[in-house]
Amino acid sequence: MPEVVFEAVHHAFGDRRVLGGIDLRITERRVGIIGANGSGKSTLARMINGLLIPSAGRVTVDGLDTARKGGQVRRKVGFVFTDPDTQIVMPTVAEDLAFSLRRGGLGKPEIAARVAETLDRFQLAGHADHPCHLLSGGQKQLLAIGAVLIRRPELIIADEPTTLLDLRNARVVAAALDAVDQQVIVVTHQLALLDGFDRVIVIDDGTVAFDGSPDDAVPTYRALVG
Repeated sequence: MPEVVFEAVHHAFGDRRVLGGIDLRITERRVGIIGANGSGKSTLARMINGLLIPSAGRVTVDGLDTARKGGQVRRKVGFVFTDPDTQIVMPTVAEDLAFSLRRGGLGKPEIAARVAETLDRFQLAGHADHPCHLLSGGQKQLLAIGAVLIRRPELIIADEPTTLLDLRNARVVAAALDAVDQQVIVVTHQLALLDGFDRVIVIDDGTVAFDGSPDDAVPTYRALVG
């Protein structure tokens, strides 16, 4: 599994401090990040693949500094956003998956094979030529996850991937994330997603309030927001 390291990480948007002194080493296969709205958890997650760069301190993935080696980091780390519409860029499902491979240096046969494999894996094979905007919310999120996985990253960050979904679709997306072989870090308010996770980090007011097992982390989080 990749090693993600935060070293004395601070971040601010203008005068507003968002993270203050984060030190973490993440190597586990399934890691959750939870915290109240505005706690800094999404900011922390976006630093892992260089979407945001710390105001101070350093974030590395397998020794690669996200501020200096962002391109290499993003080849290792895929990111799934809360709203899949922010990631879907092509008219049809198959075209959107293929678009993710545009810079991979792959030939047409390999691209076609990966697209077909991903369509089948995420129960989208019957929608290959359908317009993306006609998919359900759950199908869109599965497409977004598929478009990340098709590039075969080593680590997947999912930022509140079930927040906009109904219960049924949330369960489908949770099962899809649970089934992937890669290391997964999930930011979530949906505590049921954390069942079976190896580790949960609780962020409060830009700092690590707790770091341990889900059984211990969830009560800590509830006490903070309660």
